[in-house]
Amino acid sequence: MNATADSVRAQTLLRTWDSQQTAYITDREARFEIVLDALAAVIESDSVVLDLACGPGSLTERILQRFESVRVVGVDYDPLLLELGRHALAGYGDRVTLLDVDLTDPDWTAALPHTEISAAVSSTALHWLSAPVLTGLYQDLGGLLPVGGVFLNADHLRFDDGRRLFSLLSDADDRRSQERGRTEGSLTWNEWFTAATEQGPWAKYADERTRRFANRPPNPDLSPDFHIGALRIGGFGEAGTLWQLYDDYVILAQK
Repeated sequence: MNATADSVRAQTLLRTWDSQQTAYITDREARFEIVLDALAAVIESDSVVLDLACGPGSLTERILQRFESVRVVGVDYDPLLLELGRHALAGYGDRVTLLDVDLTDPDWTAALPHTEISAAVSSTALHWLSAPVLTGLYQDLGGLLPVGGVFLNADHLRFDDGRRLFSLLSDADDRRSQERGRTEGSLTWNEWFTAATEQGPWAKYADERTRRFANRPPNPDLSPDFHIGALRIGGFGEAGTLWQLYDDYVILAQK
């Protein structure tokens, strides 16, 4: 398979990844737009944006499309998704750099290029981190970003605080989104990964991916208030909920 064919295959898989993810996230594109609009208010044309747990590059791609001179550094610990993203986003050249980084490693920032990061983002990923790891990550971001720099986290934040009706409505919304996605032909999470490992240079990372995530702990279900409090402790003077739909949030923090 030549490079051109690999890129086309990767771009197709990225589109089906978007479809698969949309089945789990109601108004996913609206959530992305909130993040992009917030970035537009604070970053400059030559800014560098850090995408935490970037996966195959869904949010990275939208940033590159919205801001024609901005560069993105994406980090993730999934070798298969990273390699797929490198092929899918190859057309953006040196505007995008995808790095193999474990955010649970206390020294994760050492892998970043020596350049000023103006803003950081994440999408549907950080809810997997434990309270100590997440608190450390936010402290690292507080030290990494300049004064005025922002962090935007678009994520599912599901937690049990006794609000039964809130939980029932959120669960019903999740079911509607998934049923709609299946009707429209979206793959499930497992179906997508099966398709991704059928061909392409990223497929060789399937075993390593399985090894890395074999003992991943369960989702700790940390609340938005925990995220906001940890960001303030990490050095962000402003932190709060920018957008919410049921248990789907965009958390904004500014240094």
